Amino acid sequence: MVADKGKKQKIGDDDNNNDHIDEKLVLSIEKLQEIQDELEKINEEASDKVLELEQKYNEARKPIYDRRTDIVKSIPDFWLTAFMSHPALGELLTEEDQKIFKHLSSIEVEDSKDVKSGYSIAFNFNPNPYFEDTKLTKTFTFLDEGTTKVTATSIKWKEGMGLPNGVANEKKGNKRPHAEESFFSWFSGSQLKDDELDDIHDEIAEIIKDDLWPNPLTYFQTDADEEDFDEEEGDDEEKGSDDTEDDDDDDDDEDEDDENGDED
Repeated sequence: MVADKGKKQKIGDDDNNNDHIDEKLVLSIEKLQEIQDELEKINEEASDKVLELEQKYNEARKPIYDRRTDIVKSIPDFWLTAFMSHPALGELLTEEDQKIFKHLSSIEVEDSKDVKSGYSIAFNFNPNPYFEDTKLTKTFTFLDEGTTKVTATSIKWKEGMGLPNGVANEKKGNKRPHAEESFFSWFSGSQLKDDELDDIHDEIAEIIKDDLWPNPLTYFQTDADEEDFDEEEGDDEEKGSDDTEDDDDDDDDEDEDDENGDED
């Protein structure tokens, strides 16, 4: 009986120890949560400050972008060249799209005023034989619960033009050259995207916004450099050909001198 009492006492001590450990664990977790709440508060303040800075510098960039646009308008086929030189965007333009892009005068990317609500991408065109619009815009609005609302200009194609199934029809009923789906199908209506990895991001828009728009000169110069290199190669080949001809002429002259010497 004595042994049993001692055993019961030991079990009671273990219970008390477990209760003490549980209390300490709860207190530690509560303290960690308080610290985490403080960090979250600082992070929110930091995010607000970052947004304020983004708004400030977006305003500072705007007049510079406007000056860049004015200069770009004086360069023939600037945006077409930059698009075609881009490793991802260049693959999106069909032969007919390239003809339409020759009428593209400028591109504009603009964040929403609060920066975090979304952004828009606008393509400005000179009057052209393809559509009535002079401005095609696609807007991405970030909504609550991780959804994105996408709206786009509905293109008003001129008579005989259009993009049925991604293939445009010329006047007189003839079809334009068929390649992949036209880039202009990107402006096909409005939609609401779900919070799925494959749907929430529009890859084309992100590439234009984050890569092409900040510095299109990178891709324009890439194409220009390749053209210069091709021209230099052509000049070198012509020069090499001329040198060969000169050498042949010199050899002929030497042969003639040798013959004259033998006759003497």
